[in-house]
Amino acid sequence: MNAPLNHPMPLLDLDVLRTFVAIAETGSFTAAANAVFRTPSAVSMQIKKLEEILGRSVFSRDARSVTLTNDGEMLIGYARRLIALNREAVSKFIIPDISGVVRLGSPDDYGERVLPHVLKRFAQTHPAIAVDVVIDQSGNLKRRMADGGLDITLFTVCRSIPAEAEVLLTEPIVWGGAKGGCAHMREPLPLSIWEEGCAWRAAALEALGRAGREYRIAYMSAHTAGQRSAILSDLAVAPLPKSFIGEEIVALGPEEGLPLLPTYNLAMIVAPDASAPVKAAADHIRATFESFRETGKF
Repeated sequence: MNAPLNHPMPLLDLDVLRTFVAIAETGSFTAAANAVFRTPSAVSMQIKKLEEILGRSVFSRDARSVTLTNDGEMLIGYARRLIALNREAVSKFIIPDISGVVRLGSPDDYGERVLPHVLKRFAQTHPAIAVDVVIDQSGNLKRRMADGGLDITLFTVCRSIPAEAEVLLTEPIVWGGAKGGCAHMREPLPLSIWEEGCAWRAAALEALGRAGREYRIAYMSAHTAGQRSAILSDLAVAPLPKSFIGEEIVALGPEEGLPLLPTYNLAMIVAPDASAPVKAAADHIRATFESFRETGKF
């Protein structure tokens, strides 16, 4: 419905648009309510108000899911642009002095699974700070950090945590296998691991040695995507953090004839002479992992 030319055009509320985007991204009114710190009933009222203003339905709802209508698909682009423009304008006044470049190092597993979420949220709150990311093995990242090539680095370690590092996360390592797969039954045990320097590799091989289980390295990849491919194809099993286990990859253990594995730590080192942008990025990373420890989600 078009508004009459002599009638003032209604204004879209940015809080309502944030809720609308949150529902579109999570596919759930309940999950969106948690994301925007409102009750589900308040979220429903916001969307009802939005649909009344536009005179169109923006979501199709059924018992299992919430999806965008054609009009909702049109609105989502405008909503994201309006929110981004508001964020850019406000940042010019609230945080005009925090700008610069942050050189961040991360292992591949967290670079693929966690950093996109971290960097997206950081860019929303600190649009004047650029983050340059280096993905490498933990040992190489620590060397880069020591040489002054990085401002912040994340790295995995099972023991001997450096004095200058802070632990962000501690969790068990488990054997990952394909759901319904049989790779763990083969002799020798086919493994998917990376070369020397990988904390999970050392823990897995030590555990197999103590258990007297013969193994062969069937698949080598420095990237998480390659590890997942080997597992999902049932070519091998691999040591993984427990939080990496999902619907298609299951945790295996003594019941499947595999030894228990230890915990590992994800740690962070920040340059001692950190600038304001580096400190802001480090604080954001800390907050992300604190939230994960509380909710189990990044």
